Amino acid sequence: MRVLIVEDDQKIAGFVTKGLREAGFAVDAVKTGEDGLSYLLSGSYDAAIADIMLPGMDGLEMISRLRDNRVLTPILILSARHSVDDRVLGFQKGGDDYLTKPFSFAELLVRIQALIRRAGAQQAAPVRLQFEDLAMDPLRREVTRSGQRIDLQPREYALLEYFMRHPGQVLSKTMILEHIWDYDFDPQTNVVDVLVFRLRNKIEKEGTAKLLHTLRGVGYVLRKE
Repeated sequence: MRVLIVEDDQKIAGFVTKGLREAGFAVDAVKTGEDGLSYLLSGSYDAAIADIMLPGMDGLEMISRLRDNRVLTPILILSARHSVDDRVLGFQKGGDDYLTKPFSFAELLVRIQALIRRAGAQQAAPVRLQFEDLAMDPLRREVTRSGQRIDLQPREYALLEYFMRHPGQVLSKTMILEHIWDYDFDPQTNVVDVLVFRLRNKIEKEGTAKLLHTLRGVGYVLRKE
């Protein structure tokens, strides 16, 4: 899942970015409403977190312009403004949730996950993903193979979900880097190979059919052996 943070306070942006990455999200961060608008108009994000008080274009104007352009990305407003009128205005401009500063990261994470789940439900995303005897329940974040539960780390889970939503499609290292990590990762890094190796070891136990295949120089694909 990819999240955009629009926040000019570097300390807060850094704190939220670090927490979301540790939870398995790919995160981009910008400091102005203009940049936030540009990123959300041109990129594909599962959710965004936006401050109201930004240099230049403020967060509410950014959100309003996005909705005018039919960008439906769920947006969590993060603001020091506490009044009921401020919250109401945030929702009227097109915000999907409102969290006041100071805040608990645990609460922010739960709210972002809820926004993404709701958006997925509205798009009629399948509740259960299935490929051969491998099954994933995105709502419960549970993975099983032949009925046996498989425990995955956040990025392992995100990678498997990416494969299961694109069965039979070859996913390049660059595609995986952009989906699981961030655009500024070195494409020559071996983090993708390491993550695929770890995932393969967990879903392909001895005696089970091979599902994750490597196409040297091209990428990886989830398909029947």
